[in-house]
Amino acid sequence: MDIGLVLSLSAAGLALGVIEGIKPGPLLTMVIRETLSGGLRAGIWTAAAPIFTDGPLVIVSLIAASWVSTQPTILIAISILGAGYLLKMGLECFTIEPPSPDLAEIDVSDSFKRGVLTNLLNPNVYIFWFLIGGPLMASAADKEPLAPVAYALTFLISIIIVKSLIAVAFDRTRGNLSHSTYKLFLSLCGVAMIIFAGGFTFQAYDLYQAL
Repeated sequence: MDIGLVLSLSAAGLALGVIEGIKPGPLLTMVIRETLSGGLRAGIWTAAAPIFTDGPLVIVSLIAASWVSTQPTILIAISILGAGYLLKMGLECFTIEPPSPDLAEIDVSDSFKRGVLTNLLNPNVYIFWFLIGGPLMASAADKEPLAPVAYALTFLISIIIVKSLIAVAFDRTRGNLSHSTYKLFLSLCGVAMIIFAGGFTFQAYDLYQAL
């Protein structure tokens, strides 16, 4: 077993999971709404939605990763698209506003179902796994089969934990979370995404050189 590669993919999964967990989007907005209107338990149940929405995409990506790893031309194209997507998301982190706590009261029953539906209808989830998660797992699939699995697990666990911690923060402050603090975390996420975009670009160039 290549422990170094497994740990490397785990670290990438952790970093991207934290970034995706903090970055505002439909699911995070739903987590905050459920927390403010239904309490912490409702918010955490909503935060757990990626287990069921991302899970099938993880399985498809894992299956495809082994095949993509043997197709350098396809991997180059996906890596370039992934780099562009990461760069776009990274730059957006410096301009988007944190999710607003001023959300209407809603029926808090079936919080988990609403979270799952929200994430299923979010196109960014599918783009992420096929343009970012896919290339990362494919780059290691032929060397160490456990590395892609480690990436997928650390990503899912970290994104759920981060969104749950945000639910805790909003539950404790009742929406009075510091705007400047959240903007700082978003800026850090932006820098990290731009670095990952550079890594994807380098991977594409390295694969091109090997053709």
